[in-house]
Amino acid sequence: MNTPEKSAHPIRVLIAEDQTMLRGALAALLNLEADITVVAEAINGREALKLAGATAPDVVVTDIEMPERSGLELAADLKHAESAARVIILTTFARPGYLRRALDAGARGYLLKERPVSELAEAIRRVHTGLRAIDPDLAADAWEADVDPLSDRERQILRLAGEGRTSSEIASDLHLSEGTVRNYLSEAITKLGAANRIDAARIARARGWL
Repeated sequence: MNTPEKSAHPIRVLIAEDQTMLRGALAALLNLEADITVVAEAINGREALKLAGATAPDVVVTDIEMPERSGLELAADLKHAESAARVIILTTFARPGYLRRALDAGARGYLLKERPVSELAEAIRRVHTGLRAIDPDLAADAWEADVDPLSDRERQILRLAGEGRTSSEIASDLHLSEGTVRNYLSEAITKLGAANRIDAARIARARGWL
């Protein structure tokens, strides 16, 4: 894999990570790189989207699981907004389902948190030049894995059900009828061959679909 040349101007990076200590450590370490500068830090996907509009980063480094909006939702939001920022997912989830969803959402990189920060810096340089930065073994697994059968709405409702929310609570939160919520859950349970909503959430999460 060719190493991209360092940019003549610092690459502007936004970090979205809800763990304060990790977010601060990443920012400090990346700022030691002569060609990288962290221009903003966000604690969730919603704040990251707002800061991306205000600071115009070249690269957004984001976790997957965050409050309010996930990193995958953030990547999709930036893609929909036709943002010039390129997204790298930095996560603990080495699951093909998550990688496929990240790529579908427009992410250009997918790295695990266990990797050294020097690899993240190189990934930032790669995606900044228009290349991808994805673990090749994980990428191969992703395209051999089962396709996610869930719709976005089924996934959203199943995630809430897996957190212990009742159909009435989910209906209230999403401004849907209870019958509609039950129908979505029934469809998800059938697609996953699950025994019930909790089993369906477990299966979907294990495969990286939730």
